[in-house]
Amino acid sequence: MLLNDYDPLAAYGGLLDGALGSKRAIARTILNSVPFVFGGLSVAFAFKGGLFNIGGEGQLFMGAVAAAWVGVAGAGLPSWLHIFLSLLAGFVAGAIWGGIPGTLKAFTGAHEVITTIMFNFIGIVFAGWLVSKGGQGQKPGPLVDPDPLNIVPRTADIAESARLPLLEWGREPMHLGIVLAIVAAIVIWWLVWKTPFGFGLRMVGLNPSAARYAGVNVAGNTILTMAIAGGLAGLAGTVETLGRNYYFAPNFNVGYGFDSIAIALLGRNHPVGVVLSALLFGVMDAGSTRMQLRAHVPSEIIKVVQALILAFVAANEIIRYIYRIRREREEAAVPLSAGWGKR
Repeated sequence: MLLNDYDPLAAYGGLLDGALGSKRAIARTILNSVPFVFGGLSVAFAFKGGLFNIGGEGQLFMGAVAAAWVGVAGAGLPSWLHIFLSLLAGFVAGAIWGGIPGTLKAFTGAHEVITTIMFNFIGIVFAGWLVSKGGQGQKPGPLVDPDPLNIVPRTADIAESARLPLLEWGREPMHLGIVLAIVAAIVIWWLVWKTPFGFGLRMVGLNPSAARYAGVNVAGNTILTMAIAGGLAGLAGTVETLGRNYYFAPNFNVGYGFDSIAIALLGRNHPVGVVLSALLFGVMDAGSTRMQLRAHVPSEIIKVVQALILAFVAANEIIRYIYRIRREREEAAVPLSAGWGKR
């Protein structure tokens, strides 16, 4: 900022004021953090199983469009049932989109980074086609809003019965997704550290060969891990659809899937750390506009700050890795004892 003649104090003061300066700002910060929590849990859960789920973006899109479909089609259902089915649809759609790369990894050895990147593009394009307006000889998508006055490619608004209940906080209502995010973090903590499945998950993540010899079904574990990770990413899109937007449009996303990777790394792949780092990203996301207005800095500077945070986290791991290699080399250079009474 100093190199470009911006005032850092004014910029960061605006950031904090925009994110934490009022009840409305705090509510916006928490709301922005909700999809980050689900996305971060998705990446962290896969990491615990030794897998790198970089496909959160596609899984998020699939979850969002599935939730919107059920939210529109289920009009007339009791609210509790409609919300449950919409959440379930979003989770299942994301789980399928994550489970396919997991299956390819388990049975063909295809690396999950490559396949999840491919499924990102497929999922985003497929979701966009479902709500496309058509034209030039092409039929409209099956889920597009039939209202001819709506020129934006999107679904119709979901029914009132599918919308997440609001939790009033000042002038900015917050939705039930906040509670769901906390519950998801608790469930993932319990699943990973307190269940036999979690023990097998961590064993596969540390050493797949040892896990296989110990009787763990590595292939099944891999598929289930990626499916659950995909379902969590799908819920990130679901809560945005059911709690804030009330419809699905291809341009609703702001990079939650990719930011979730940084959130998981910053949170050390632990649910508590993920929640805290998601709040940090929510602060930066909510305060970026006020930061821009007060100090006249581009809002993209927030992405630079996020990148620097990730770089410092990665640097710490790199330094530890270098020292570990150096220590192993020093230990290997120590001569072994030749026997009793000998040097």
